[in-house]
Amino acid sequence: MRLTDTSDLWWKTAVVYCADVETFHDANGDGIGDIEGMGRRLDHLVELGVTCLWLMPFYPTPERDDGYDIVDFYGVDRRLGSLGDVVELVRTAKDRGLRIIADLVVNHTSNRHPWFLTAREDPKSPYHQYYVWREDKPPDTSEMVVFPGEQDAVWTKDRKAGKWYLHHFYRHQPDLNLSNPAVRTEIAKIAGFWLELGFDGFRVDGVPQLLSLGPSNELKNDDVAHPHDVLRDLRSFIGRRRGDAVLLGEVNMPYDRQRTLFGESGAAELDLIFDFVAMQYLYLSLARGDAGALATALKNRPAIRREAQWAVFVRNHDELTLDQLTEPERGEVFAAFGPDPEYQVYGRGLRRRLPPMLGGDQWWMRMVYSLVFSLPGTPTLFYGEEIGMGENLAAPGRHAVRTPMQWSPDPGAGFSTANPEAFPAPLVEGEFGPEHVNVESCRTDPGSLFNFLRHLIDVYRRHPELGWGELEVLEQPLPCVLAHRAATGEASVVAVHNFSSDALSTAVKLPGVQPGHELHDLLAARWRDEPGAREGPDRPLVVDDEGRVEVHLAARGFRWFGAPQPPGRRGSPAEPPDLG
Repeated sequence: MRLTDTSDLWWKTAVVYCADVETFHDANGDGIGDIEGMGRRLDHLVELGVTCLWLMPFYPTPERDDGYDIVDFYGVDRRLGSLGDVVELVRTAKDRGLRIIADLVVNHTSNRHPWFLTAREDPKSPYHQYYVWREDKPPDTSEMVVFPGEQDAVWTKDRKAGKWYLHHFYRHQPDLNLSNPAVRTEIAKIAGFWLELGFDGFRVDGVPQLLSLGPSNELKNDDVAHPHDVLRDLRSFIGRRRGDAVLLGEVNMPYDRQRTLFGESGAAELDLIFDFVAMQYLYLSLARGDAGALATALKNRPAIRREAQWAVFVRNHDELTLDQLTEPERGEVFAAFGPDPEYQVYGRGLRRRLPPMLGGDQWWMRMVYSLVFSLPGTPTLFYGEEIGMGENLAAPGRHAVRTPMQWSPDPGAGFSTANPEAFPAPLVEGEFGPEHVNVESCRTDPGSLFNFLRHLIDVYRRHPELGWGELEVLEQPLPCVLAHRAATGEASVVAVHNFSSDALSTAVKLPGVQPGHELHDLLAARWRDEPGAREGPDRPLVVDDEGRVEVHLAARGFRWFGAPQPPGRRGSPAEPPDLG
């Protein structure tokens, strides 16, 4: 890896942290998290090792979809602060070495946005063409809704306009018409505005819906020949405005369809895409205690352009979607981690966080995070993951996992001094509540999940091959074990993970590594072994005459090794694969 690559393509080895301003920290005591409060807690992210903060929507909103229903793309919701507060947050983040990206939500607006209010009043207004309309009654579209049970169609008739408008999400979120050049110009202006204020890029919401352009609406100056042109134009624009700005895409699709959204034939689109496929098969493997499902998924990961990257994650702010699994496979995950219907949502996912799903088993949780950080990609954390927060099922739907951050064991969890009844969401209760799980106690506990993740992030950042390397699933005989290698032209890391609740040993084949080579542990012994295990010096593993190493693993244990380079990867990095 060249220094010119690693400094420019910072997202290849970043650690991303997603946070919602209104549930992170309240600085003024009104019960709602705010931008000033976010700024006061940036040092927590720095201590953890985070390098990029992703802010969920903070724009003016009627709050009918947790801020994703926007009435002004150029403003800040007055409950959360002002543009001046945003500038101070960005400045403080830069001082701490943090980059910031914002949610770019341009699939739709709120139905209270001035554009839509004008569009429904005046069909001759230019804003009428900002949305997608039809005059004839639409057919049954219940199979197309994003939120089954909450919506029954993607078309709703507007009384004033006398027409139906398209909305892939909620009926109060009319879709923008991306086939209209004026809309695409507006999107570029929105992106340009926040880039000028110092943001380092965007997480692009709902990319599959963004590419549903709708009808041509007879605009004579439409220059979009293909839906992907929208992303290509946006990527080109932000590259001109900020050469190191990034586009992180929410794309829950099979690998073959995700691959095209990275860009082909030299035309870049998204820089990072969330690896929803690996995430869903990870949970299937966890449910089975068998690594096979995840191993198969990883073997099918397609080659992507060298500048692009997979964003790997355990949890995000939505439901834990399992929609790419078959119905029987999804049933296995439900049975293991959410058998009660109250744990499930939309028939496709779980509204739980990882710690309660794993029964609070600290070693199992560490195995999961070890695995995610060892896969070639950019690890992404959802706020509270670093301390093992749970969910509150009393909150509706996906909001169960969007509870206030737990900073201390105080009645307000250190989130706010206000009465908890004023909080934007109820606090977690029970064994995962703030009196048991909070930043204050985790920081001072050497054996906490927080301190484990600090160690993991430190090792990840010191081994850029984990961000830049090619993924290879390695041969070994046990179905409950996943062994893989991340390798570049300069170095490689081998990681081995045990999905079983029993301790075991397995022989891992290392193609191209000569007998007698030594593999050295990269993770501290106290994090790899069962409680009370040895703390003495590590002994390197030696490759035997058959090119194998014998690896001993605790129950749900894991090991990372610095390994010799595999053949064919020495010297300069290979040319990117031909994706045309």
